[in-house]
Amino acid sequence: MSGHGAPALVVDATASGEPLKVAVIAASWHREVMDGLLAGASAAAKDAGLPEPTVVTVPGTFELSVAAARLAPHYDVLVALGVVIRGGTPHFEYVCQAATEGLTQVSVTSGVPIGFGVLTCDNEQQALDRAGLPGSAEDKGREALEAAVVTALTLRALGA
Repeated sequence: MSGHGAPALVVDATASGEPLKVAVIAASWHREVMDGLLAGASAAAKDAGLPEPTVVTVPGTFELSVAAARLAPHYDVLVALGVVIRGGTPHFEYVCQAATEGLTQVSVTSGVPIGFGVLTCDNEQQALDRAGLPGSAEDKGREALEAAVVTALTLRALGA
C-alpha cells in the first residue's frame, strides 16, 4: 500500500505565534477527486488551528506552478493539488514532470514550502483511493497540507 511507513505528523500551528497564511492551488480536472483533496486540506488546516486557506483554482495540473510562483510572495505555505491519470500518450509524463519540476523550483527559489498533493495515477480508481473520500485508503490533500505546515513551522523555529 502506498503511504506505508509515512510519518505521523503532529500539526499544531497555534503555538507558533502569528498564524501561517495558507493558500491551496487546485486543478479543475477530475472534480470528485479534487473535491476530496480540497476537503482534506481544509480539514487539516482547521485541525491545526489555522484560518481557512485561500483556495485558487486553475484549469489543470500544468498550471499549478505559475499560480504558485505568483502566490508565493504573499503566503507562508502553499499546497498544490491536482490529478493526472495515465492515458495512451506521453502527455502523462510531460505534465507530471512539468508540475514536479515547476513546483520544486518555486519552493526552492521562494523559500515557501509547497505541499505536493498532485496525484499521478494509472487509473481513476487509484486517484479515488487517495482522495480522502469515504472509502478512500489515503487522504493526500490532508497529507500535503500537513507536510507543508510542519516544514513552515520548522523553518520559522529555526529563524529561517
